[in-house]
Amino acid sequence: MVRLTSQPCRVIVRICLALTVSLAVGAAARADETVTIGGSRVALIRPKAVRASVILLPGGDGAINVGDRGDIHGLLGNQLVRTRNAYAARGLAVMVADANTDLKAAVDYMAAIKRPVTVIGTSRGTLRAAEGIARGARPDALVLTSGFLSPESGSSSNVMSILGSPSALPRTLVIHHTSDGCKVTLPAGVDPFIKWSGGRARAKWLSGGAEEGDPCQARGHHGFNGLDGQVVSLAAGFR
Repeated sequence: MVRLTSQPCRVIVRICLALTVSLAVGAAARADETVTIGGSRVALIRPKAVRASVILLPGGDGAINVGDRGDIHGLLGNQLVRTRNAYAARGLAVMVADANTDLKAAVDYMAAIKRPVTVIGTSRGTLRAAEGIARGARPDALVLTSGFLSPESGSSSNVMSILGSPSALPRTLVIHHTSDGCKVTLPAGVDPFIKWSGGRARAKWLSGGAEEGDPCQARGHHGFNGLDGQVVSLAAGFR
């Protein structure tokens, strides 16, 4: 039978206490909650010290299926959904919006927390961003990742066709993968959009990562598989 001395026991107690304090501090530093914006339930992460705000617009059908405490049950693999906590860790108040969320109301809500407010949309979320701006939403900045940008992107429905004119565009950053193989977000659509923007948008190209499965889904280059840190760094820093 092995007998433990009092010294190791005291060390174990101190470690347990340190972990308990660490978890308590982490819980106090941010809070996940569910709020309703114009009848739509969204997830909100509010760090203790907020430097700015972001609104994340996922792709696909946009149905994030928010629970009662900011918990998300849909589109968990989506690039913006899976990295939402990384934005909060940078001191940003984060709203993950549902497809039916009124973007103007969402921008106004986040502006009351902390400006500047940046809208970040990916894939079909870029269309929802454009539709919201066309209806009067006025974010301080816009980030479009793997976007439906122009006719050359491969879709008749795109940011250019929705807005009609670049005059409503805020400062805009396009983040695109050089090997995006999705037929409606082709890399060829980026340059025409940048030219159309009249100086309001610029592009940042990423390469590398991993390609798995459907080229239009989150595990491919379209979803920046393996490059989450780079995407978050670029998008979070663009204000």
